[in-house]
Amino acid sequence: MKRLVINELLKWKESINRKPLILKGVRQCGKTYILKKFGNEHYENVAYFNFEQDKSLSKVFESDYDIDRIIYELSIISKSKIEQGKTLIILDEIQECGSALTSLKYFNENGNGYHIVCAGSLLGIALHKDVSFPVGKVDFITLYPMSFYEFLIAAGEEDLYNYLLSFNGKAISAAIAPRINTLLKQYYVIGGMPEVVDNWLKNKDIQEVERIQQQIISSYELDFAKHADIKDFPKLTAIWSSIPSQLSKPNSKFIFSQVKKGYRAKDLEDALEWLIDAGLVYKVTKIEKPFIPLSSYADNSFFKIYLCDIGLLRKMANVPAEIIIDSSNIYSEFKGAISENFVLNELVKSMGGPLYYWTSDNSAEVDFVVQSNANVVPIEVKSETNVKARSLSVYIDKYQPKYAVKTSLNVDVGGEKIYRLPLYLINQINRFTK
Repeated sequence: MKRLVINELLKWKESINRKPLILKGVRQCGKTYILKKFGNEHYENVAYFNFEQDKSLSKVFESDYDIDRIIYELSIISKSKIEQGKTLIILDEIQECGSALTSLKYFNENGNGYHIVCAGSLLGIALHKDVSFPVGKVDFITLYPMSFYEFLIAAGEEDLYNYLLSFNGKAISAAIAPRINTLLKQYYVIGGMPEVVDNWLKNKDIQEVERIQQQIISSYELDFAKHADIKDFPKLTAIWSSIPSQLSKPNSKFIFSQVKKGYRAKDLEDALEWLIDAGLVYKVTKIEKPFIPLSSYADNSFFKIYLCDIGLLRKMANVPAEIIIDSSNIYSEFKGAISENFVLNELVKSMGGPLYYWTSDNSAEVDFVVQSNANVVPIEVKSETNVKARSLSVYIDKYQPKYAVKTSLNVDVGGEKIYRLPLYLINQINRFTK
């Protein structure tokens, strides 16, 4: 499947300032697949090594950091000659070997002719442990679960992808909008995990989709047991399991006491940070005032927690696929959470983070506040075609922003005080707020 991160990998390959590259991302988001595909298409050969599958690989990096020796031994292990500029070296699950992480410094200083890429699903956790990390000696790229646009490309809708990517009109065509909405609802159900997407497109079997989604959720929970401290395991599972119910509340604010009876904030804060470092959840913090830099006005005692993938959220919440696809009102209470998590995922993939939200004495709440270009932009999310944006109006009256965005299933684009964007254009907010 085509992943847009390929463009970033090509820029890295051609850069005169290229350093060893670390591709970050949650487990099963497609890191290994895309690195092998990139290597096979743009190099003469690929030398692939996995520290999780082959524990003996660590020995190569433990005695010293002599690059010639390391390359020689890796060549023997891979049974192929590793050549500068011609071979892509892939070190997978590198977080399992602290010495290999440290060696990247020496590859940068003494072996920069070698093209070396690393992948890891729990690198954020590893970097908080006693690992001598080569600060300033590596490049980073983050791979996320597939975005809605990548889902369109995988579904054979590249013309529709190009239409949205270059859209510059006043309203989405009435002939095209229903098709987009149908695919968006499918994406709400399927999400962006490549194996799930691939299976859906080949078989159109919801039961099989849900089986794979459950396998992924279970693999994350196994990571809790394998990589976290034993004392934190029950806290991690409790927080993880509580996220769908916390998002379904009217204000979506994460409340530690609602994770499980008897737990308090001080008991759970470290476990929550573990999930954030692992990339499994995103923290959206409240801001007191929408001024640059937003981080200076963050109130870290109030925040929301969203999942890394909308399909996994839907599965964990046990929302049946058919009521989303058929737009049933049965799940109206959770519809807002689904739409918000979709927007969060699209914003993270297109803009990075962190993201914030804003409230006014609990009387108004704007779902997201982002820095777009040189502007602070409030974003209110509507799950359907709701045209009212009362909270956004309160924000506008108070702060007079240059741009304020309401995103919904409405097809019209533009506006004066409140700029309208369909949900599936929110990842282009930088372009529309220039």
